[in-house]
Amino acid sequence: MSQAPIDLYYFPTPNGWKITIMLEELGLPYEIHWVDITKGDQFKPDFLALSPNNRIPAIIDPEGPEGKPISIFESGAILQYLGRKTEQFYPQDERLRVNVDQWLMWQMGGLGPMAGQAHHFRQYAPEPIQYSIDRYTNEVNRLYGVMNKQLENQDYLAGDYSIADIACIGWVSLYERQGQNMNDFPQLEQWIDRLMQRPAVAKGLEIGADIRKKMSSAIKEDGKNQSILFGQKAK
Repeated sequence: MSQAPIDLYYFPTPNGWKITIMLEELGLPYEIHWVDITKGDQFKPDFLALSPNNRIPAIIDPEGPEGKPISIFESGAILQYLGRKTEQFYPQDERLRVNVDQWLMWQMGGLGPMAGQAHHFRQYAPEPIQYSIDRYTNEVNRLYGVMNKQLENQDYLAGDYSIADIACIGWVSLYERQGQNMNDFPQLEQWIDRLMQRPAVAKGLEIGADIRKKMSSAIKEDGKNQSILFGQKAK
C-alpha cells in the first residue's frame, strides 16, 4: 500500500530544511505548500490553525496515529514524530534516544536561536550595532566549539547519524553568514563534508534555493519585508 503524501508547509530556511532533509532521508512522499514569510503568509488564518506560533515548518500527516490525520508544528517535534513513525534516525533504545534528544534540544534552544540572531545583526539589521554583532557572533563561536569537541572521537553528534545531525546541518552550513572560520573547527568541518555527501541532505538543502537567494536581496532592499519579518507584535 502506498503512503499518502505528507503536506509540508515550508520556506527555505534552516528550520524548513530540517524537514525536507528528513523526508528525503526517509523516502516518504510529500507535497510542499509554500509559505512566503516575506509576504506574511505565516499570518494567514489557515496557516495559524496549523502553527499558532506563526513559524514554519508545519506538517499534516494524513496517515498519523491510528491511521488518522495529525498536524504538527515546531521542527524538533516534527523530526521526533517522523523518527518514531518510521523507526529511523531516532533510536528506540531509551539511553540512545535521550542522547539524541539532548543534542536536538541543544540545537533548538541554543544553536538555532543564537545563529539566527547572528544572521540578523550581521546581515539584516537596519544599522550595525557592534555590541549585538559581537555578542551573537561570539556565542555561535562557542557553540561551534562545543560541536567540534563532541565530534573529536565520533562521526556524528549523538553517535550514529540521527535527527540531531539533521537539525544542525542547515544552520552550520551558513557559517560564513555567522562570521565563523571553519579552520578553527576541523572536526566540525569534516562533519559538514560528511553530511553534504549524503544525497538526501544535498537535496533537502537545495529545495527552494532560488527563492532563498531572492529573499535575502528582498529583505535588504525592501523595508516592508523587514517589517513583516522583524517588526511583529502580539495581536
